[in-house]
Amino acid sequence: MWIPPEDKDPIVLHHPTRKTVGFFGAVRLRDGKLVFRREEHMFNAATFFTFMKQLRSVTAAGKRRVVTISDNAKYHHGRLHKEWREQISGTFDLEFLPLYSPDMNPIERVWKLTRRQATHNRYFPTLNDIN
Repeated sequence: MWIPPEDKDPIVLHHPTRKTVGFFGAVRLRDGKLVFRREEHMFNAATFFTFMKQLRSVTAAGKRRVVTISDNAKYHHGRLHKEWREQISGTFDLEFLPLYSPDMNPIERVWKLTRRQATHNRYFPTLNDIN
């Protein structure tokens, strides 16, 4: 650990008000269709539930069974939406990946490519400038 001399300020590695923006997303493996939702607050069971309802409304037009693949984030298993998931089971199911296997989640490849092509080495004055 580096300790600055008494007469100098410490080195700041990044801006102290650094902020981030997050997205929920799902990609259809058959054709690559992407459904996403920008989340400006915390990721939690309530925001995930909102995204799942959005995803179901987009996919409900077809007669096929929809299987969503998810990692094991705690809010993906939330009690808040457990009853809803049980009610729609059979037409819209949420399956979980094995623990510690993000490389098996198809959406992770989409996020990696998106960051590389859309956000890397670009300046955004505000978070609202990131679409």
